[in-house]
Order: sequence, then structure tokens, then C-alpha cells
Amino acid sequence: MDTILESRELQVERKHFFIEFRENERGRFLRITEEAHGRRNTVIIPSTGLADFERLLNEVLAVNA
Repeated sequence: MDTILESRELQVERKHFFIEFRENERGRFLRITEEAHGRRNTVIIPSTGLADFERLLNEVLAVNA
């Protein structure tokens, strides 16, 4: 069973995002869930990859700034 350590919600246009930092017996991870038109998609990023994920996200966003 997962334990939610921190969570936030965000609505952008017709999409609703749930961002949760969770923990279970295997470790900690970030779970990002998108809900739109009754469907859900989820991405899970292990805590060991969060720094790399953040770095790449910032690089991608900097190109379009």
C-alpha cells in the first residue's frame, strides 16, 4: 500500500492533474496523473530519477522560453 507524503492538484483547461509524492515498501516516487474526459493516464518516476527528470524538463522548457 502506498503512503501519500505530499500532493497537489492543478486544472489546466479541461485537464485535471494530480501530482503526488508517495512511498511504499520499494521506495519513494512521484506519481503524475492526468484526467481528461473521464480517462486517466499516469506516469511514475522513481525518486532516484527525479533530479534527471527535473533537469530535462527545464532544458525542454528553456528552448521554448
